Order: sequence, then C-alpha cells, then structure tokens
Amino acid sequence: MNILIIGSGGREHAFAWKITQSKNCTQLFVAPGNAGTAKIAQNLPIAVSDFTKIAEAVKEHNIQMVIVGPEDPLVKGIVDFFRKDKSLKKIKIVGPDAAGAQLEGSKDFSKNFMQKYGIPTAASQTFTKDTLQEGLAYLAQQSLPIVLKADGLAAGKGVIIAETHEEARQSLHEMLAEAKFGDASSKVLVEQYLNGIELSVFVLTDGKNYKILPEAKDYKRIGDGDKGLNTGGMGAVSPVPFADEAFLSKVEEKVVKPTLTGLQAEGIKYVGFIFVGLMNVQGEPYVIEYNARMGDPETEVVLPRIKTDMVKLMKATAEGKLDKIKLAVHAKAAIATVVVAKGYPEDYRKGDIMVIPKPQKDTILFHAGTRLAERDIVLTNGGRVIVSVAMARTLNSARQKSQRLAKNIIFDGKYFRKDIGKDLLKYLKGEKEDI
Repeated sequence: MNILIIGSGGREHAFAWKITQSKNCTQLFVAPGNAGTAKIAQNLPIAVSDFTKIAEAVKEHNIQMVIVGPEDPLVKGIVDFFRKDKSLKKIKIVGPDAAGAQLEGSKDFSKNFMQKYGIPTAASQTFTKDTLQEGLAYLAQQSLPIVLKADGLAAGKGVIIAETHEEARQSLHEMLAEAKFGDASSKVLVEQYLNGIELSVFVLTDGKNYKILPEAKDYKRIGDGDKGLNTGGMGAVSPVPFADEAFLSKVEEKVVKPTLTGLQAEGIKYVGFIFVGLMNVQGEPYVIEYNARMGDPETEVVLPRIKTDMVKLMKATAEGKLDKIKLAVHAKAAIATVVVAKGYPEDYRKGDIMVIPKPQKDTILFHAGTRLAERDIVLTNGGRVIVSVAMARTLNSARQKSQRLAKNIIFDGKYFRKDIGKDLLKYLKGEKEDI
C-alpha cells in the first residue's frame, strides 16, 4: 500500500518511522516532511493546506491511504475535499471531516458539546468584541487565577492563565478589541481554573468502534520547573504514573464514551484521533480541551509504545473495522526531550548547521524543525528542532537516556529542559533522581 502522511513535524516523523516498520507499506510519502522523513520516505514539497496539489500527488503516486497529521488542514476541510471529488472518494483517509474537527477548531463549539453531553469540564462563558464590556464585568466576579482561551486555532498559544484581575482585563481587551490572535480570538472563552495535574488521553475511532491509546503528559512551559512562556511542548512522558487503572476507567466512562455518543448523536462520523486534554482533579477527570489529531510531542512517546502494526491499525480505522484489531502496548516507559532553537517560543534562529549523534539502543531521534541542505547537511528550520526519545524499563532510566542524547545534539544556541519527567518520580517507589 502506498501511503501519504501530511505534515512536517516530529509527530509526522514519528508516524513515518512507525509505518516504515510495517511490511504492509509499499511506498511512503510525506508532504512536506523534514530532514528526518527524507531519510525514510519521499518528501513532497507541498503545503499542508494546498488540497489541490495534495490531490494531484495522490493520483500521481497511486496513493491509497492518507494520514493527516496537523490540525489546520482538518479544520479547513481536507477530508470533505476528498469526499466531494469522485476520483478521490475511494482513498482511505485517517482524520475527521470539518464538522468533527470543530472539536479543536472552535473552543466554543467543544465547550457547548461537553455541556450538552454531560462531559465533565470547567464552567465558562464566551464573549465577543460586541460583548466585551459584559466580559469585563464577568471577569470582575471570578476567582483567581482565571483562564482565557481564544476560540479558534492559535498555534498552541491562544490560552492565557491570568493571575490578577488586571491581567485578565488587559488580556481580554487585547484578544477581542485588538485581535491579538487574529480571527482565532474573535470569540474568547473565560473559563474557571482547575487545580490539578494535567495529562492527555488519545482515542482512535472509526466512527463507531474505538481504541484508547497509551496516555501521556507533556510539558508546555519553556523553563525548568514549568516556568516561563508557553510553547508547543518541550517534552512528554508515557505512561503517566498518577493515571492508574481506576482513573483511566473513569476517563473511559465519563469522557470517552459520552464523547463518541455525542458525535454520533450530532450526525458526525468521526474517523481518526481524538486528543483529550485532561485535568486530574483529586482523582476525577475534567476535560480542558479536545484536539482533532495526535499531539506533538506526545506522539513521539505514544507511538514507540504501540506494538500493533500501524498500517493495519490505520487501515482498520479508515475502513470502519477497528473492532477487528487488537491493540498491544509495550510496558516500557518512553520520554521525549524537545531540543529547541535559540529564542523559541518567540523569534528564533533558523539555518544553523546541526551535528546529530547516532541513536543508541532504545533511543530515537525524531526531526521536527529541520531541513536538508546540499551534501546532506541538516539545518535548523523551526523553533522546535529535534526530539530525543528514549525507552526503558523504568521512567528514570528513560529520562537519563533521553537527556544524554539531547546533550549530544550540536547546533548554535540549542536549548532543552533538564527536568522532563522529574516531577513524576515521586509517584514511583524506588526510582531516585540521578540527573
């Protein structure tokens, strides 16, 4: 089977790495891909939202299955585009249509959806530029801290946790009156702050059947100790020690099942991944957000733990036969450390030459913001540059391996967090902090 992955980050390199392990993959293409995918697949220089050129490539390369990595083409309706074209209708595609992608594309839609179907979530109210004064009055009545969320896609940066009422008022004004996040903040949700610990649960569904994939915890802040600016993610861990069987059972009963029931009730045939961002509040799951795809860098720790043939899994999803597949998962822990460019998450450098070490046993390097120059030289080409992933029997051993590999990556101005997974050692008996 010829397969196309759409996207260019660490998530897509992880999918490519996993898919190339399957004997069911004949040829693999990635659009547009990066320096890492170029070594194991054929990169196609096509933007993720250029549906016409993607369709041309599908026909030219006799592609039979498409896996959509990032949210932007999903929200813009790539699945609908394929379904409306008679020549593309039979192509298997893993990803929800535009109606399903609203779970991520509109925070207001997803919040209303959760409330309608009794899915536990924080209390909130939505405001627009026309109701800004009502929003400011509403803020004054709320306890602190308070969360402000841009309704639309804002590249992971549309959420502000305000510690003071003054900060909240200023942020709401900037988002609505000054369009801080463009159209994404034409609506803003003001949401109750949940005090707990975050994790993510990933669901794969064919529209009726589902599999719950390994859970993960990511690290959003730029600095050690969760200090500093929000980023797209500085690292991830799977499994999550505080998410025991009892908690994950609650997630399935209180979140996963009603979410899928709600989608079916809304007439949405959702095919693909649902990323459920959760807060564990004293042992109870509350949904912070949905994403209509796998997370990044969470994918980089989830996929290495899956034993099941990824092509078989994706094919069964696209064909509505997920109930025929058994999901097998490694017991090992996986940790990802994201190595970023100088200046990230604000203005960052590009074009620095990289020296990339050869991964050792149970370690993997997933490229994110990289590109190939002449003579196979790899250059930095994004804020999040490369992801150092390690697996081991214990979380702390995986942590040490991931950190060592990250240290050995060389380029000017590189930076990575030194504490990924460190906060979770307290949940594990006998695992001491070595680094």
